[in-house]
Amino acid sequence: MWKRFSALWTLARRDGRLLWHALRHPDAPGWLKPAVIGVVLYALSPIDLIPDVVAGLGIVDDLVLIPLAVHLILKRLPPHILRQAQMRSAATTVRPR
Repeated sequence: MWKRFSALWTLARRDGRLLWHALRHPDAPGWLKPAVIGVVLYALSPIDLIPDVVAGLGIVDDLVLIPLAVHLILKRLPPHILRQAQMRSAATTVRPR
């Protein structure tokens, strides 16, 4: 179970870094910033799709929907922006020894 959680956490961090570098790209599409703001507002919002009344299930929508939304945003990016974001992310990633 920890192995899966570790793999998912690695993917989420990678997607987060890619999104950060794509946001800073000069050719970023106009829809990118509002989409990211929407994801951040949803993450910070007390309103959930699944209410927190059900113990433990309320946070599941955040743990599933937010990484899914980030992944879908990255898939919609133009290829040249995604490629450059990947190169910048790889250059700035510090790998532990």
